[in-house]
Amino acid sequence: MSFFRPSPITPGPGQESVWDYPRPAKLEDTNKHLRIIFNGITLADSRNAKRVLETSHPPTYYIPGDDIQLEYLVETSRRTMCEWKGVCVYYDVIVGDKRVSNAAWRYVQPTPSFVDIQECYSFYASLMDECYVNDELVQSQPGDFYGGWITQDIVGPFKGGAGTMGW
Repeated sequence: MSFFRPSPITPGPGQESVWDYPRPAKLEDTNKHLRIIFNGITLADSRNAKRVLETSHPPTYYIPGDDIQLEYLVETSRRTMCEWKGVCVYYDVIVGDKRVSNAAWRYVQPTPSFVDIQECYSFYASLMDECYVNDELVQSQPGDFYGGWITQDIVGPFKGGAGTMGW
């Protein structure tokens, strides 16, 4: 099986290309205003988050627990391991009569480079009702494996959809 690198979209003014992001992934602070809404509740509201940047992926945002209504998260038995970020646990999100399985995650045993996200949570935008970055409704990264948030200031193409596994 052969793999190919797609042709990156040239970013316009004020845009970032995911093809300029590093591999392995890196962590950085962001003061962008992030909000997550689920079943009529503002589940998260933060201006003190972090984002993980990795080649071919839109940013994945990690929100401090202090900025999340944690009473709506219930830890599940699902565990995964990322070679760069460490050991991860997942959470169901339950608000009223609406429940989404494994909709959020947190790195409980992060690698040294990602220790700053140990008390932060990330959410699949595709499973939430609305996710915003600076009042822009985000699009979720294609596929059901990655959790990147796509905004107008990010250009791809993005890994995650059909045929992109080898990128």
